[in-house]
Amino acid sequence: MKYSTTFDSSVLLSFKEALFQGMGKDSTLIVPHSFPTIDSSLLIGKSIQEIGSILLTPFMDDAIDQNNLFSLLSRSLSFPIPLIKIGDNYILELFHGPTQSFKDVAAQFLGNLVEYLLRESDKEIVITTATSGDTGGAVAAGFANKKNVRIVILFPKNGVSEVQRRQLTQVAHNVFSIEVDGTFDDCQKYVKQFFTDKRLGTVDLTSANSINIGRLLPQMIYYAYAWSKLKNGNLRFVVPSGNMGNVTAGMYAKRIGVPINQFHIACNANDPVHTYFETGKYAPQQTIRTISTAMDIGNPSNFERILHLYNHDLELLKKDTSISSTSDDETIQTIKDVYRKHNYLLDPHTAVGWNAAQKTKTATVSDVIISTASPSKFPKVIYERTGISEDKVEDISIPANSDERTYKVGRDYDAIVHQVATYLRLI
Repeated sequence: MKYSTTFDSSVLLSFKEALFQGMGKDSTLIVPHSFPTIDSSLLIGKSIQEIGSILLTPFMDDAIDQNNLFSLLSRSLSFPIPLIKIGDNYILELFHGPTQSFKDVAAQFLGNLVEYLLRESDKEIVITTATSGDTGGAVAAGFANKKNVRIVILFPKNGVSEVQRRQLTQVAHNVFSIEVDGTFDDCQKYVKQFFTDKRLGTVDLTSANSINIGRLLPQMIYYAYAWSKLKNGNLRFVVPSGNMGNVTAGMYAKRIGVPINQFHIACNANDPVHTYFETGKYAPQQTIRTISTAMDIGNPSNFERILHLYNHDLELLKKDTSISSTSDDETIQTIKDVYRKHNYLLDPHTAVGWNAAQKTKTATVSDVIISTASPSKFPKVIYERTGISEDKVEDISIPANSDERTYKVGRDYDAIVHQVATYLRLI
């Protein structure tokens, strides 16, 4: 397996090179040069770790053999991933990992994979990540105290919940967070700039955002796992979407042979991709603050990979994919309605998915809603906006380390780079 970039198919990288490089030298995203094909019948009756091994081996076999890959998956995916029926929808609960976010699935594996690949090396790598809430906490937990790894996380001021903030800033000694007085899109832009900044050129820099192909590929696993449980050829996965990495992974799973019928991209008010579906023209938008904060992204990076996968053919993309937007008012009403009817509490992001499923449902497909986070991460907003008291929300564990490791800065990129360089002892 070789990897190219969305701009240059002549680039040929190994998986290990793609993983540690993070992005293309041309600042575009790394993608598989070609896709393998799997026999979906091999997935039926298998554990999620076995499914992961079947899916990922062709993508990573130049870096890790199948036995060690299975071992890493067994260590990483040690938490339950229930598929439950609520009303006329299936919900895939991906929030039972250490930070109660779907990002734990890939981040736990990526942390263990990087540690394995560095096991005989004295090289130190620096992983930098932008987060709108869940990614940073999951990456911090996945890489906490890993040998020869340091983490730099950028997150937007007032753009994460209190629980998310503590998961970002009160972790291990090798995790350092920077609070940026801006949006997630600002943070993501700065992280991308790090890769071409000569002031950081002496460190081995990579990313744990879904811009890194090593973070994206493991997310294929839960789509295949859900299909193997239902064995239904008419499945539509409804995916709450911000940076579009989650749905891109599902599209990759479909491309290699998992029999998924359709995808529905469920956006909040930040919906430039929705506009693209309607007009055929894509343009980033100014980020809008919503209660589904992890989806507040006005320029989703992974849409670049989706366009590449479908050869920039909108009509071809529409054959596999539909899209909708959900307002905060609809999100709040959805949480109330589902709790009243089913005694099931949705977090604001999964509520966007539920609302999208209900208003676009057809009789020909069965919907699986990707539940991206636990309501336990958003007790304040749920109580304030729905009246559902906080004692209805399960308590969530917070890192025991009470020392906050964070630096507050405005939107001055040079000031951010200076702080990162100081942390990395480059100056």
